[in-house]
Amino acid sequence: MEFDPTTHPHRRYNPLTGEHILVSPHRTKRPWLGQVEPPSSPNLPQYDPQCYLCPGNSRSGGQKNPVYESTYVFENDFAAILPPPAPAAPPAPHPLLTTEPVQGGCDVLIFHPRHDLTLARLQLPEIERVIEEWIRVYRKRGAEEHVKYVQIFENKGAMMGCSNPHPHGQVWSLSAIPTLPATELAHMRAYAQTTPATSGAPRGPRGRPCLLSEYAHYELGVPEAEGRVVLRNEHWVALVPWWATWPFETMLLPHHRHVPSLAHLTPAEKASFADALARLTKRYDNLFACSFAYSMGIHQRPTPPAAPQSEAEAQDDEENVAQLHLHFDPPLLRSATVKKFLVGFELMAEAQRDLTPEQAAARLRACSEVHYLDALGKEEGPWEM
Repeated sequence: MEFDPTTHPHRRYNPLTGEHILVSPHRTKRPWLGQVEPPSSPNLPQYDPQCYLCPGNSRSGGQKNPVYESTYVFENDFAAILPPPAPAAPPAPHPLLTTEPVQGGCDVLIFHPRHDLTLARLQLPEIERVIEEWIRVYRKRGAEEHVKYVQIFENKGAMMGCSNPHPHGQVWSLSAIPTLPATELAHMRAYAQTTPATSGAPRGPRGRPCLLSEYAHYELGVPEAEGRVVLRNEHWVALVPWWATWPFETMLLPHHRHVPSLAHLTPAEKASFADALARLTKRYDNLFACSFAYSMGIHQRPTPPAAPQSEAEAQDDEENVAQLHLHFDPPLLRSATVKKFLVGFELMAEAQRDLTPEQAAARLRACSEVHYLDALGKEEGPWEM
């Protein structure tokens, strides 16, 4: 019998984490009698007087938002990480029961004053302003003495735990590098130090191979009918990773050169970044004709360089082994109302997926880049508070 990856169960390796995922493509034929999520509503008001994030409104903690006209950033009123000084941890009662204090801060970054918009519905200049705010907060928080890592992310949709539909993301800054980014950085560093550079992919510091540049270079050479690339432009590529866990998971990253962080982007790369974000998020919404839920996170060097680096300094800075990339982890599986659950085997053994990454990429490639609401002729009216 000849192996068929679209039919036969198999495992795939994730070189960023050192973990495997079980792929079971034959399970896509099973009937679904489980939980069905309520569909997301595309009919939100442009301004909601009850929304804690709309311009001019009071937040739950009593603070009042200014009547902002673009992006707006404020410190989270219910921060998961508190500013320094953090109290010292008590002595461990046992070597297996250690405690490590953490300190830092949490910011909320509102993308737009309109309550009813998302990244998929913003204009390119508006997305570019979001990118500039990501960079500004990354630089500001990353320059704080106690901060060792800055995590930028967005939870979109109620099924991803987002408590407010107003377009926004968060930035958590903390005094330790979290588990997943630390694992990725360790694997990127090991790859650079132990793997010969043999391909034409962009190189990292000291001319060493960059794990994600090598991977993107390979994927761009795979014929579309067999591949996992969803879209590309001059500087960026969006693809469903070979090792993807979530049904329509994607990774967005630069493909033309090694870019350690948002702070290293050129103006042209920022414009291409906005274009790729707009095109990818529109395809997501168009897949099931809904406001597509996901968690998005930006992984890069833990903090930006303290000062502009010369070429020699950049080559010697070990933190530059990082390659900037974004993870989009959406839960939807079969439709706008059926999501993937990570339970049972996934919790007790290893991640598992049914739809193959190649099948997921093909479905996303087939989606239009004209948002379905625009295709339905639902024009935007003038915005009024």
